[in-house]
Amino acid sequence: MKTCQVLPPLQSKPLGDFFFPLSSFLLPLPYSTLTPCVYNPPILFNGQTMKRYLLFTVFISGMTTLAAELTAGRLIGNVFGTSNLVWASIIGLILIYLTLGYFLGGKWADANPTPGAMYRILAWGAFTVALVPYIAGPVLRSAASAFEALSVGIMAGSFVAVLVLFIVPITLLGAISPFAIRLSVDDPAKAGQISGQIYATSTLGSFIGTFLPTLVLIPTIGTTKTFLVFGLFLLFVALAGLGKFASRNEMLKLIWMPIVLALIAILSAGQALKNNTGQVYEAESAYNYIQVQEVNGYTLLRLNDGQGIHSIYHPDTLFYNGPWEEFSVGPYFYADRSPDDIQSMAIVGLAAGTAARQATAIYGDDILIDGFELDGKIVEVGEKYFGMNLPNLTVHLGDGRLNLDRSQLKYDIIAIDAYRPPYIPPHMTTLEFFEICASHLTDDGVLTLNVGSVPGDRRLIDGLATTMAQLFPSVHVMDIPGTLNTMLFATKQPTTVENFASNMTRLSQDTSVHPLLVTTMATTYASMKPGYETSTVFTDDLAPIEWIVNDMVVSFVLQGGLDFLQ
Repeated sequence: MKTCQVLPPLQSKPLGDFFFPLSSFLLPLPYSTLTPCVYNPPILFNGQTMKRYLLFTVFISGMTTLAAELTAGRLIGNVFGTSNLVWASIIGLILIYLTLGYFLGGKWADANPTPGAMYRILAWGAFTVALVPYIAGPVLRSAASAFEALSVGIMAGSFVAVLVLFIVPITLLGAISPFAIRLSVDDPAKAGQISGQIYATSTLGSFIGTFLPTLVLIPTIGTTKTFLVFGLFLLFVALAGLGKFASRNEMLKLIWMPIVLALIAILSAGQALKNNTGQVYEAESAYNYIQVQEVNGYTLLRLNDGQGIHSIYHPDTLFYNGPWEEFSVGPYFYADRSPDDIQSMAIVGLAAGTAARQATAIYGDDILIDGFELDGKIVEVGEKYFGMNLPNLTVHLGDGRLNLDRSQLKYDIIAIDAYRPPYIPPHMTTLEFFEICASHLTDDGVLTLNVGSVPGDRRLIDGLATTMAQLFPSVHVMDIPGTLNTMLFATKQPTTVENFASNMTRLSQDTSVHPLLVTTMATTYASMKPGYETSTVFTDDLAPIEWIVNDMVVSFVLQGGLDFLQ
């Protein structure tokens, strides 16, 4: 005979009431009327059928949870960037919300171990997941405008507000696994086996949810619709569960949810994520939020938070006083160099092809250019908006380091334009990477690198120059006027700034030389720095890039600065 213990009357539980005021709706039986035994097996509905559907439910719930986390990164990253500081905030808070969900889910499951209660929780979780981007939209648009105006307070508030939006859906989804375990355990001897099966199934769903949004849905339908697709699918799973294992009436009580979501989606269709000055195009790829602007006749390519100009185009001018033209002047640190000596160029971080177009203008269509770009969508944008239709340019899609290493060619110029704080891939800062670059340079080739910095902090510049100097006998440094960009020129043979000055004087008198080359050389020479401080050598094993960059960015923001110009 089983011994039963009566639970005490319902007491106020501020934690549950604060985070989930709908508990009375989700748990229709008054807590004080429940008199569970010491072991109180759940009521089984159709036995194995319900267990199989529970496994399917936790699979879809796990998939949606990770999909929401990955898509949250894109939703927030479109405005606030995709630095590891942003990702740490997202992942950390998602874990906190899941922790809360596991805690509350276990309590709710013990209070009302019925499928109806679980599927109602799931329905609300799915509904609020799908709502997130529509609620976040106005906040993000406000934040995007604040970025243009550099209003730090609005940006910080918007970031926190968007992250808080996830507390309800993620907490509710976190409650599903403990609830499913409670419903599935009908034999205490198999409790471990069943809970292992539940969590394994949920984790497998999470695995699918990691790749499906990033590789398939976001690039094809966008961030907002990705939330909607996952939310609606999970909502239909919840409604079907209610109809099958609770009652049709319970299902019909929540049938308004997909209708409301459909209406919101229809009414919100066509809204741009950002509506910045001169915006003519926006799109999402597997890697970036891409934005094209027209400002004073110039076409600008901005990515993610929009705080950098990654490519620029104007039909009547080629000089932009930026890093792009600087890549073409590196060879002139060698003595007696002429444009005819330059036959080939590699650009790691092609973007929309500004540097390639300038190099072609300077050296003619005969210069062979290999452009390495990770994001194929950016290449499409370059061809459509930035005149990147050069017959001498070959585009290689994929990771720049890997594709450069695979190249069979040696280049007179290798341009590295693949990073800018806080977006610096560590594997493109190391001694091993620069060894690859050196092996793909001609004997009198030059490696030119564009790196951002912040006022008064040259640790990143010094570290990169120190690392490059392990392989290259000469490393020259210049700061681009009016920007936070620094160019590093590393040559395979010893070179001097005096060589550069002599070449500049000679070429300025040659009318056959393109004016862009002469103008850029003058800017470069006038902005040369005396050198750099010897610092850390970055390696594949130890490259503390994130540590340096995070400290730089946080310090800069706290001092009131934000605009990394290029």
